[in-house]
Amino acid sequence: MAGKIATRAAYGKAIVDLADKYPELMVLDADLAQATQTKMFAAARPERFFDCGIAENNMVGIAAGMATCGLKPFANTFAMFAAGRSYEQIRNSVAYPHLNVKIVGSHGGVSVGEDGATHQCTEDFALMRQIPGMLVVCPCDGFEMTQAVEALLQYEGPAYLRLARSATDIFTDEIPGYRFELGKGVTLAEGTDVTIIAVGIMVGMALKAREILAAEGISARVINMHTIKPLDEELVLKAARETGAIVTSEEASVLGGLGGAVAELLAENCPVPVVRHGVNDTFGRSGTAAAVLEHYGLTPEVLAEKARKAIAMK
Repeated sequence: MAGKIATRAAYGKAIVDLADKYPELMVLDADLAQATQTKMFAAARPERFFDCGIAENNMVGIAAGMATCGLKPFANTFAMFAAGRSYEQIRNSVAYPHLNVKIVGSHGGVSVGEDGATHQCTEDFALMRQIPGMLVVCPCDGFEMTQAVEALLQYEGPAYLRLARSATDIFTDEIPGYRFELGKGVTLAEGTDVTIIAVGIMVGMALKAREILAAEGISARVINMHTIKPLDEELVLKAARETGAIVTSEEASVLGGLGGAVAELLAENCPVPVVRHGVNDTFGRSGTAAAVLEHYGLTPEVLAEKARKAIAMK
């Protein structure tokens, strides 16, 4: 899988490719099949695709009902509508009875771009992470997304999967033996001075930030924390003890998401400097994906600066 692809497109292809292997897979959408890329499944398996219209809460309820019948429903809409509008239904109808429903939030983060603040969901990690028993997953590229979809099909229980709108570089397919495992972060590069723990599109930027720091003689470890909940606590603690400084990076609010999870763990178990990189308690704004990411400092250059700050705090 060379080149670039949006994780939403990789997801759309994956559910089609896995349809025969998992006949219990059902796909629901809320009038956004074109955007969420579930249109591929609708074309390939129309008898297992259900467009619920602009009725996200009803969609979650239908998915919950399907799960009680032994099916494996994936309910799709924008992250803002899934985590925001349907929070109560996800909490009470899916998570409370611990049903096997996968909530898929496409168009997460500010890189949604021109759709603006109303559609740029930066709160979804925090909201979904708060729900008892809910997995929270956000793959970093198209290759990892493909593996993540099958892992979620094999997992029994509620989960939230975040997809990105914009195409990004595929790089995990070039790592020999790369394997996605729920709840297990992946060390992509070793380092001794600081550890950057990133999720989603920020993983690729973390690798670029590492190159910037290496040119200055700074050795940065990079961890892909594709599963925010459950957090790979062992890997985080190991990195904290060995490098003595941590930076978290996410295309989401620094409040309650990956940064919050890592800071909570380290405050109780291994206090070291932690610098959170993400959206700083503000709404998004309209613009191209690149311009919006630049405006909010979600770039390798700013991430490298955060790493320097964490090292200086040792």
